[in-house]
Order: sequence, then structure tokens, then C-alpha cells
Amino acid sequence: MSNSLIATILASAAAPGGGGAFIVQILPLLLVFVIFYFLMIRPQQRRMKQHQATIAAVQKGDQVITAGGIRGKVTKVADDEVEVEIAQGIKVRIVKSTLSHVLDKNSKPAND
Repeated sequence: MSNSLIATILASAAAPGGGGAFIVQILPLLLVFVIFYFLMIRPQQRRMKQHQATIAAVQKGDQVITAGGIRGKVTKVADDEVEVEIAQGIKVRIVKSTLSHVLDKNSKPAND
């Protein structure tokens, strides 16, 4: 037998059991995933649920801002779309999922 083969056999015989080493190696990865979940994934899911609830509760008379940046007043609400008046006499139909913000009824424009 060659010296390198003997060294390999002795090294593998002297190595401790793989079960404990596996846990030590996987523990930092699990810790990173747990931290990532609590700092990134969970808050994003909470924001998404809150946004969906806000969009589902849109009513006639609410001020809204679309994803394209158009601001208007809701004049009609259907199941999956709303009619928004963007200027006097100009109404557009918009899919509810494209609404980005629903403004408070008490909010005033910044320049007033």
C-alpha cells in the first residue's frame, strides 16, 4: 500500500461521527434563514395583507392614487374595478389591483 492510501484510511478512521458535524454546519444556515424571515419576509407579508384589505374596502367618494400616479375620486365600485373621476367630467375605469394608495377623506392637498 502506498503512504497516501494509508494516510487516507487513518484519517477517515480517526474522524468523529458525521451526525454532530452536520448539525454544526447547518446551524448557521438555519439561523440566517430565521433572521431573514423575521426581518424581511414577515413584515412584507403584513404590508401586503394590509394593502389588500385597504383596496378591498374602497368606497364611493374615496380619494385614490393609481400605480401610474393618477389621482382621482372614486365614483363607482364594482367587484374587481372602480370608476375614478380624474378631472371634472372625465371618468376612467381602473382595475382595483392597480390602486396604490387610498387617501384619507380628511387629508388636504399640500399646497392648501
